[in-house]
Amino acid sequence: MGNLTGKVAIVAGGTRGAGRGIAIQLGEAGATVYVTGRTTNNHTSPMQRSETIEQTAALVSQAGGCGIAVKTDHTKEKQVKSLFQRIEHEQGQLDILVNDIWGGDPLTEWGKTIGDHDLSDGLQLLQQAVQSHIITSHYAIPLLKKAPQGIMIEITDGTDYSYRGNFYYSLAKISNIHMAQALAIDLKEDSIIALAVTPGFLRSEAMLDLFQVTEDNWQDGVKSDKHFIASETPFYIGKAIRHLATDPDVDRFSGKTLSTWQLSDIYNFTDRDGSKPHWGNYYHKHIK
Repeated sequence: MGNLTGKVAIVAGGTRGAGRGIAIQLGEAGATVYVTGRTTNNHTSPMQRSETIEQTAALVSQAGGCGIAVKTDHTKEKQVKSLFQRIEHEQGQLDILVNDIWGGDPLTEWGKTIGDHDLSDGLQLLQQAVQSHIITSHYAIPLLKKAPQGIMIEITDGTDYSYRGNFYYSLAKISNIHMAQALAIDLKEDSIIALAVTPGFLRSEAMLDLFQVTEDNWQDGVKSDKHFIASETPFYIGKAIRHLATDPDVDRFSGKTLSTWQLSDIYNFTDRDGSKPHWGNYYHKHIK
């Protein structure tokens, strides 16, 4: 892996889960990482989780980078505009944008069709997981244009356009995929690379809590969901993004949707415990 010393990144939605894993890995490579989200030491978002952007920023700094926490609701244009004005003032540059804004867990009604799903919750989910990405990309692009090679990464779920079990969830995650494809074409002449990356079954803080396990005894979660055995930590997607961000030939992936398991084969990295989870193979063998 290359080095990101002197590079500036934003992980939008870096409070927990994949965003936190990505931010830490970019920090370990030496980057200055702006960590944004709604949950701070003094404010809890509707997600009702304990993780904060300050905690993530501290972990970035501990890993060797410079973590900077900025409370931002990415559905609010003024807040996003202010964020990028601050980065331009403080850093004068932006090299990497990771769009991992979500917050849709409490808004998703699994098992309900579009006709039965609460409409306001569904529209709010799309505002948080799609519109927020558009607003953030819009204000990031002028700074990314100044970089020798700016990188925009959409974090999604899945690699294709297939239905994902809920109308609004599917629309959001597929929109993230198409955004990367469209941005890659839109921004090709500006030397900005855009792509999407998906984790497999993510062993996030929320999933560990749901199955009442910790990272030390996570295998016990198989009692609640047998497919949990194929899960991966946020460290895994963090490694994937770090490899992409330091790859001098990353432009070969522009417009594509990649997976952690695919990238682990390409770059030969492992999860924190030395394993190489391959959700794609597992899914086709045990679920599809």
